[in-house]
Amino acid sequence: MSITKHNWTKEEIIALYNKPMMDLLYEAASIHREHHDPNVVQVSTLLSIKTGGCPEDCGYCPQAARYHTDIEGNDLMSVSQVKAQALRAKSSGSSRVCMGAAWRNVKDGPEFDQVLEMVRTINKLDMEVCCTLGMITENQAHRLAEAGLYAYNHNLDTSEEYYKEVISTRGFEDRLQTIANVRKTNVTVCSGGIIGMGESIEDRAGMLVALSTLNPQPESVPINALVAVEGTPMEEEKPVEIWEMIRMVATTRIIMPETQVRLSAGRMNMSREGQAMCFFAGANSIFAGDKLLTTPNPDVNEDMKMFEMLGLNPQKPFTKVSQPQTVEAENSQFAPLGEKPKWSRPGHTIEKNIEASGKEK
Repeated sequence: MSITKHNWTKEEIIALYNKPMMDLLYEAASIHREHHDPNVVQVSTLLSIKTGGCPEDCGYCPQAARYHTDIEGNDLMSVSQVKAQALRAKSSGSSRVCMGAAWRNVKDGPEFDQVLEMVRTINKLDMEVCCTLGMITENQAHRLAEAGLYAYNHNLDTSEEYYKEVISTRGFEDRLQTIANVRKTNVTVCSGGIIGMGESIEDRAGMLVALSTLNPQPESVPINALVAVEGTPMEEEKPVEIWEMIRMVATTRIIMPETQVRLSAGRMNMSREGQAMCFFAGANSIFAGDKLLTTPNPDVNEDMKMFEMLGLNPQKPFTKVSQPQTVEAENSQFAPLGEKPKWSRPGHTIEKNIEASGKEK
């Protein structure tokens, strides 16, 4: 049994990433089989519960209010709407619902209370619940945990060095602090990043250093390929080659052997053969459904056909970590504090983000 290592260096990870492909695949697949059933893949459904209008300037994101994209914004969904979507996801084979809201950070109040009720509702359906709501405080993390949250997603996106070329409205350290706040609860951590944003292999390795040196390592690591959306600063970026995705998945599997590696955004551009290679390399989690927040995703029926062809089975809920208990709102030990944390605003400028903001639609 391989031992989880928490002191990977950038040089070691680059050496892994650049190995001859057959050697890299053999090592990754061997480690994958030590820690996971190679024929089981966790299926999640990603639901945008509040779309558009985000005040951040993430260069890849069509939900940023400052960019001129065709995204139609919507207010926070109702609990009943979310329940209906969760039941639909469950019937199609998903074991987890991930709810995303286009917020910079969570603010105590009626909307967060509504999200907590969504968490309670889905957990009672015997499904894993994940949220990605932006930055959260320790108290907010505890409130989510009490409601029955299984996982919290907060991606690092890229290396700390390249981060300043992508986002100027929040700091890299804030992302790490949010993960640290989640770690003070029983909620699992989902954190990964995006490739294809113009970063170097060194930057990809730097992101994996930041993730793999966390102790414990994230229970889930999404590897996203940039989906270049017209109107965003990254609209001209070229699609990631499938070989880059395979190398990234395999490298992630080797350095984080117990983590579920999620094949995330960008699957619309991948053939079944390419996805099969990613599963062989160690990916054992996908997002199903026709959309990933706002970008296209393969139809769930197509995914199930692919699973049948490859002999893959959807993972049952609570296989890795037991189901959290739900505490009703009236019995909560953690009251809203009305916090106003000083999340950072680095203050530097990113020329292509500014240019995209000034373009006419």
